[in-house]
Amino acid sequence: MKVSSRGPSATRGRVTLRVIRPGTPPPSAGRADAAQTATQRIVDSITAAIAERRLMPGTKLAEQKLADIFRVSRTLVRQALNQLSRDRLVVLQPARGATVASPSVAEARQVFEARQLIEGALIKQLARTITPAQVAELRAHLQAERAAVQRTDISGRTQLLADFHVVLARLLGNEVLAQLLRDLLMRSSLIALMYQSTHSAEESYAEHVAIVDALERADAREAARLTRLHLSSVEHNLRLDPRRPDLALVLSKR
Repeated sequence: MKVSSRGPSATRGRVTLRVIRPGTPPPSAGRADAAQTATQRIVDSITAAIAERRLMPGTKLAEQKLADIFRVSRTLVRQALNQLSRDRLVVLQPARGATVASPSVAEARQVFEARQLIEGALIKQLARTITPAQVAELRAHLQAERAAVQRTDISGRTQLLADFHVVLARLLGNEVLAQLLRDLLMRSSLIALMYQSTHSAEESYAEHVAIVDALERADAREAARLTRLHLSSVEHNLRLDPRRPDLALVLSKR
């Protein structure tokens, strides 16, 4: 995986949400369809801002502000925030409104444990069934990753490095699994922001290349081992265990 870069500095300062606009609905589309489209537009825009590291954990999402940005009613904004809350990307609190989720250390560990279980089984199965055409698709994805890393396209490389894992699931023809991984990767993005991952994009790209090499050889055991090491490396580079200072030492210094 890689949903993190060397630090969250790129997200500091004022955040600008890019409004994602769908195509023009047909004249026959009713009010319910229009409302659903508008709600999904808000969900997609906020989700993209989180994935691209433009929205930090803990950021307040004021209903009226969002309504003004998207030019919709607060009712539709509330529906979008409720959907994001179900996806665990947003936290809703009485009298305090909505904020971007701030995953705990325990939740971070659980997310990576879930990814280890799911992706480990996924990669073994894919190694046994992968075709030359699918290998070529993965190689093309790796080329896009490499280009984004070289041009220091932070948002582009973050999305591509995360999408690598979703592509693996899609190659199995399992869209349910792909969606599940997409959700876990989004939560991984928040975790990386929250705990300042030091796992670089270059490392993730190199690890992805090694995984594809093993898949091309149809080496299920090696592909699974490399996937396990990749995810462990990403988790290890998160600051989930900050060192506790020696109070006597700290307070004795002047």
